[in-house]
Amino acid sequence: MTEDAGQRRRGRHSAAPVKTSRHSAPALAQVPAPQPQLPQQQRSDERYTPGLASRAVAFMAGRRAETHARFFLPHLAPGLNVLDLGCGPGTITLGLAAAVAPGAVLGIDAGSEQLELGQRAATAEGVTNVRFDQASAYAVPLANDSVDRVFSHALLEHLAEPERAMAEAYRVLAPGGVIGVCCPAWDGFLLAPGSEEVDAAIARYRKLQAANGGDPLIGRRLGTLLGGAGFTQVRLDARYERYVDAYRISEYLAEQLDTEGESSHADTLRQWATQPAAMFAQAWVSATARKP
Repeated sequence: MTEDAGQRRRGRHSAAPVKTSRHSAPALAQVPAPQPQLPQQQRSDERYTPGLASRAVAFMAGRRAETHARFFLPHLAPGLNVLDLGCGPGTITLGLAAAVAPGAVLGIDAGSEQLELGQRAATAEGVTNVRFDQASAYAVPLANDSVDRVFSHALLEHLAEPERAMAEAYRVLAPGGVIGVCCPAWDGFLLAPGSEEVDAAIARYRKLQAANGGDPLIGRRLGTLLGGAGFTQVRLDARYERYVDAYRISEYLAEQLDTEGESSHADTLRQWATQPAAMFAQAWVSATARKP
């Protein structure tokens, strides 16, 4: 599914360089796509709120497996095959590939521009056990029971129907396999110093994401979503990511507010972030579960 400038819909809907060795592409990359069990198209009210402007992509490209997939790394081992659902620019995906080599990793995302970045990075680093494909999280191009692990970071909060995405993850995961998902919990963010104006700006961004079909509070529902899809042994955890440069994330959010005509809230975030003692700490909820 492609994305256009007006309606950036997402099916996704992705430190030091990841060190990897060269491996030939394993079997996962050759698994043919079955006739999709779910329709390819997404709901018309589902849009990817951050967009795909260069600043937003660069922001996400700063994420690495050792930081943003740390909760999932203990479930990986050499030789396992992994699906990265909503891989974005692929920087986390490359870390997963390093952890399971010579196993195969497939990263899928609805944004072709981000996939190109991931493929270029893989080529530059000599990583050959990873592949990037454009696809919807609602219709994964893999056969039933075909992967050992499924990983998804910062995806579900943008989907109008996260239950469908989890049903697809359950379908492609092999029995006994493990899934790991991670999403922010917007009601747990810590911004200091606080003010009514800053709180209003964050609240407006939350409303924007909800209007685009997403759920900024979905972190609290991860356990319910996984259990509802049929997964068992669900385990939840949480952490804070404190941004060393508060302006970096504030500008990331402000840019999206500007796009939606909310310049007053955007300026509030920018001005707040210039304070010497400004702190922005983002709450993340992670969950792991197993397919029986």
